[in-house]
Amino acid sequence: MRKARGLYKRGRLWWLGVKGPNGKTYYESTGTEDMRLAETRLAERKRELQENKLQKIGECTFETLAREYLIWGQRQKSYESKVYHVKHFLKVFGNPLLQSFNTKLVENWQSKRLQEVRPASANRQLATLKHMFTKAVDWEMVEEEARKAVRKVKLLPVNNRRLRYLSQEECQALVEACSPHLRPIVVTALNSGMRLGEILSLKWENVDLRHGFILLNITKNNERREIPVNTTLRSVFESIPHGPESEYVFAGKDGNPYQRVKTSFATAIRRAGITDFRFHDLRHTFASHLVMGGVDITTVKELLGHKTLTMTLRYAHLSPGHKAEAVRILDGRLKISEDKTTSVYYNFTTVKHKRFTQVLTKQKPTGGVEPPTPSLRMTCSAG
Repeated sequence: MRKARGLYKRGRLWWLGVKGPNGKTYYESTGTEDMRLAETRLAERKRELQENKLQKIGECTFETLAREYLIWGQRQKSYESKVYHVKHFLKVFGNPLLQSFNTKLVENWQSKRLQEVRPASANRQLATLKHMFTKAVDWEMVEEEARKAVRKVKLLPVNNRRLRYLSQEECQALVEACSPHLRPIVVTALNSGMRLGEILSLKWENVDLRHGFILLNITKNNERREIPVNTTLRSVFESIPHGPESEYVFAGKDGNPYQRVKTSFATAIRRAGITDFRFHDLRHTFASHLVMGGVDITTVKELLGHKTLTMTLRYAHLSPGHKAEAVRILDGRLKISEDKTTSVYYNFTTVKHKRFTQVLTKQKPTGGVEPPTPSLRMTCSAG
């Protein structure tokens, strides 16, 4: 069957391209693999153009931008987060004209939002709003002035130095408090340092028990990472049923991977009597115990998948003896005999009336590099 003009395939989905009133072609996903449904969507978009529903620049509303932005955003890994952010902004701002947005409006939202969420969360939402207006300018939906006004709002300072980790006793208590489906997930986090998303999306094809490693193809940094499998982790994987019904390691009875463990993890934390602890802190626990066990910081960096040492150095203070141990090596390499050690003595007389007398005695052993220096007596008159 011959496809309609204006349709083309990108991956498995059909995309369309239609010309706007300004002569510019707009591209978007139809969201379907069915060519007939894609043709219907194409016809609807052309009809919208004829009815002038694609408004001219300066007349576009925030709802229009939100709809177009979410269609475009389907290609991004963080699409679900963007959907949440956009829905939040629609609830807060409603449907004003894009050109009505200004710095004060966004800063007022930022101040109110800071009372509800942490600075890092508010910053992520602000970043989405800024990007929406960047795309609005690219798509000729608003003038550059509106984009500049929104981008003037500064991100809030964030303290990323949080370092909460469990003791050995707390780790044991947490594992014992976990429900059957959660326990292997927690043990995996404690013994691999993997992020929750990496664990829940882990497939059997990425677990190589023969050679003893996990291969992560898609990580937060978009880089491959190999994680060694220790004895504890091997026992966990060997205890999980591995049938043809699911390609995922941590999956339900239907074969689908677990989407979230927030509720069950909160229950386990409460049962174990642990406070102020999040699932991501299991990653901190993994790194902290490695450092306290004497593992060098560079190796910890590689296991965590950090691009630079900056993030990993937060754990360095957990090994207070490593600096002392480092300089202790010099005791054997640069040992100086006691008879060649330089001694310096300073003797001061008392101050009498307006007269100050200082006696400086400097002695060096005859075996030193310099010849012996005779005692030096200096008398300084105050006037």
